[in-house]
This record gives sequence, C-alpha cells and structure tokens, in this order.
Amino acid sequence: MAKQNFEEAMARLEKITRELEAGELSLEQSLKKFDEGIRLTEFCRKTLDEAEKKVEILLQKNGEIVAEPFSGPNEE
Repeated sequence: MAKQNFEEAMARLEKITRELEAGELSLEQSLKKFDEGIRLTEFCRKTLDEAEKKVEILLQKNGEIVAEPFSGPNEE
C-alpha cells in the first residue's frame, strides 16, 4: 500500500462503505473491499492512537501553565 495520510484513508473507507451498502458487488468483490476496509480501519486506528499520545493538555496550576499527558475516555 502506498504511503497515505489519515484523510485519504478515511475518504477511501467511506467510499468502500457506500459500495458495500449499495449491495451491487459480487461476493468476491465484497470480500476484497471488506479486507481493504479492515486494513484501512487498522491504519486509521493506529494513526489516531499515535496522535492521542502526542496530545497534551495544558493546565494552569499555581499560576503556571503545566503540560500533562492526555488521558482519553478509556484511561483514568
């Protein structure tokens, strides 16, 4: 797979979803699209995970701004 960015992967995933929902593909074509969709989903999830690790929340403590690691809804 050529190097792609998140936006391109999401656009392709949306197109695949529309094609599968239309129900006009053969079983073999549908399986190929499904497999591609799974790979794109994994790529997007990995990209989001990496971005989440880079995000920091700036909080003001004792009059100073302090950077803290981002903790998502699944982390506490």
